Amino acid sequence: MSDVVTVETTARAAYVVAALLFILALAGLSRHESATLGNRLGITGMTVALVATVALAVDRGISATGLSLLVLATLVGAAIGLWRARVVEMTGMPELIALLHSFVGLAAVLVAWNGYLGVEADPSGAERLALEAQGMAGIHSGEVVVGVFIGAVTFTGSVVAFLKLSARIGSRPLVLPGKNALNIGALVLFAGLTVWFVVTPELWVLGLVTVVALVLGWHLVASIGGGDMPVVVSMLNSYSGWAAAASGFLLDNDLLIITGALVGSSGAYLSYIMCAAMNRSFVSVIAGGFGIEAPASGDTEHGEHRETTAEAVAELLGSASSVVVTPGYGMAVAQAQHGVADLCRLLRERGVDVRFGIHPVAGRLPGHMNVLLAEAKVPYDVVLEMDEVNDDLAATSVVLVIGANDTVNPAAMDDPTSPIAGMPVLRVWEAQDVVVFKRSMAAGYAGVQNPLFFRDNTQMLFGDAKDRVEDILRAL
Repeated sequence: MSDVVTVETTARAAYVVAALLFILALAGLSRHESATLGNRLGITGMTVALVATVALAVDRGISATGLSLLVLATLVGAAIGLWRARVVEMTGMPELIALLHSFVGLAAVLVAWNGYLGVEADPSGAERLALEAQGMAGIHSGEVVVGVFIGAVTFTGSVVAFLKLSARIGSRPLVLPGKNALNIGALVLFAGLTVWFVVTPELWVLGLVTVVALVLGWHLVASIGGGDMPVVVSMLNSYSGWAAAASGFLLDNDLLIITGALVGSSGAYLSYIMCAAMNRSFVSVIAGGFGIEAPASGDTEHGEHRETTAEAVAELLGSASSVVVTPGYGMAVAQAQHGVADLCRLLRERGVDVRFGIHPVAGRLPGHMNVLLAEAKVPYDVVLEMDEVNDDLAATSVVLVIGANDTVNPAAMDDPTSPIAGMPVLRVWEAQDVVVFKRSMAAGYAGVQNPLFFRDNTQMLFGDAKDRVEDILRAL
């Protein structure tokens, strides 16, 4: 008996240590300088958690077959994770993260269904009788149905986000008649089915909850436009945390509850910050209620654009006193960050004041551009947030817009009918000269044409951003 208590106590202590490591990891990841340490702390915490969980399973009498399957699943999962981490490009990171969120949601659904099969589906079983004796049977049923709902919404929502981010489906929002009524109706139906299942835990009720949640998750994310997908990824991160916490209650696992709450709350807070930065409603993110207007055609013309050459841009930069670089997803696609970093160093050596202006949702993942620039060894002190650089743009000689589109679109301020109306943007058009690096005149990810491209002080430099930056470096 003492051995059992020792293993249980040790495992719970290990869970506390792992939880503390996860908290320290989050704190470390909040700053560039400590991000590497934070990542290592997170890895250490997960290792401690896995070892403690396996030890608990062995102590509680897991069969040899079960232990073999557990070890095999761990090894296979670790191998796939290491492989994907090694081969994924930064441009593929947003959709990979969305796909990983879907796995968490699916796991929560499977755990909840397993809880139903082990308790509610076996009314004369030992677990069911024990819960009834403690007066906890209804609470368990509630945990099951909530776990299924959160997990299923996370699963299909993340799958749709993955498909949108990877361009397997269109990025424009799906607008069904009575869209908001459908979402509210699904939530009301879920509430009613939850009460029904707690009172009478029948198989068809849980099956219907699963179907409703799967459809709702798909509809919520499909109804959101591509320009808002960074917020959606953050929100799905929060959903995956709450799904993990729900699984923790069903499995009576303290660490899952703590970790899920950490991920859920931090993801929700990040989403709130991003919504505030984009002038969006936090509630509308949860409800899939923004980005629903039909976007303007990406082919709409606003006048004539002016083209330029790398040599002309080099000459412009050579006579500039200050330069601001505003990167976007196009820079990530072209893998131009290293050339941009070299250009930054060369200009600074010549006495040019060079800074970077980062929009809160630049790229397709929060912090996407910051990671790319850090990878290219761009000094942290010249990488500024939108609010830190926006007021200085009017006094800037040249702004280089490299692969950005929606985040520098003046229509967000000038056109109240635009799908991105009200979203704060980098006011790059206030600078003396603007050079936009693009492959073509195509609209951005939100499907909205950018009037910036047709302004008198804007010149378009077409082609692959990496090649064009290298051409500028050679000319300089």
